[in-house]
Amino acid sequence: MIKAIFKGLIVATAILGGSAVAAQAAPLQLDSDIFVERQKRSEDGSVSVILAEPKTVVPGDSLVFVVKYKNVGAEAASDFAVTNPMPKAVRYAGSADGLELASVDGGKTYGFLSALKVKNADGTDRAASYADVTHIKWNLKQILAPGQGGKLVFRGVVK
Repeated sequence: MIKAIFKGLIVATAILGGSAVAAQAAPLQLDSDIFVERQKRSEDGSVSVILAEPKTVVPGDSLVFVVKYKNVGAEAASDFAVTNPMPKAVRYAGSADGLELASVDGGKTYGFLSALKVKNADGTDRAASYADVTHIKWNLKQILAPGQGGKLVFRGVVK
């Protein structure tokens, strides 16, 4: 059930010939999976962290989002962006590669989180934090031959 809540939140835009095209018109196929981290105790008493299907989640659970992309077209694809709005029930907690751009204003503007500011109630600025992130985006400049793909991984915590 939780997967259904988060499925479809990923948006891809391909920049082809200078125009932005939605994923449906571009040769880019996206698929996403969500996992929850669980602790598993072995017979010897050791504890390891595993990724499990998120049948039930509670506040504080750590989630791992995996976004897979693949060029399903007949020609090479390049210069595309993969954008993911953060679900309201999840606080962003970083990515596997650190190359993502973040938005703290509902997806209007993007930048590296360390460079972003948000306004306090009194009008002063403060450095943005993971809790302020509303969207994340990767601008992928590589060339994907037909059939090629990759994956992006980011983390979140259930609020």
